[in-house]
Amino acid sequence: MKTTSLLMALGCTLFLNAAAADEVPGFRGSDHIGVTVPDLDQAVKFFVEVMGCEAFFKMGPFKADDDWMAVHLGVNPRAEIPQMQLVRCGYGTNLELLQYRTPDQNTTIPKNSDLGGYHVAFYVDNMDRAVNYLKSKGLKFLGEPTVMTSGPSAGETWGYFLSPWGMNLELVSYPDGKAYEKQYKTRLWTAKNPGK
Repeated sequence: MKTTSLLMALGCTLFLNAAAADEVPGFRGSDHIGVTVPDLDQAVKFFVEVMGCEAFFKMGPFKADDDWMAVHLGVNPRAEIPQMQLVRCGYGTNLELLQYRTPDQNTTIPKNSDLGGYHVAFYVDNMDRAVNYLKSKGLKFLGEPTVMTSGPSAGETWGYFLSPWGMNLELVSYPDGKAYEKQYKTRLWTAKNPGK
């Protein structure tokens, strides 16, 4: 059993290393994260007025009388996007906020453990100040921030909180870096120092 697990682990490692050698031609990085929200105006207002993001243009409506929505977006062919809007969040990737109307919409927000579950993390310089500020705005935190003291993320503090509509969000901070930096020549991208 241990030999099988070891061989599987080695196979996965070899596969991942081989896969890392290839890339999409011209690949640069993430441009935006698309998030479906129940109320577009509420979401934009939250990300701008509470989080400090900057709102950009709105687009829409988008709908089709044929199967375009199903073919291109993988949704019900009668789905509609009344409006969508992009917001820029500091030095991080853009958020594309979408509001859908569709006859088969699941309105339950996925847990992180659900397939398709997600969260969006924001870097802050001072965790305590950021947490106190967001709590003063009435936002719910899931426990207290966790301080990583061992492993590759040692030096990082993180904490989950919920948007007013229940979306999973996270704050992260590592002003003195993370432990993994001692083992790697390159660095994970960070909004803390976006040019490196």
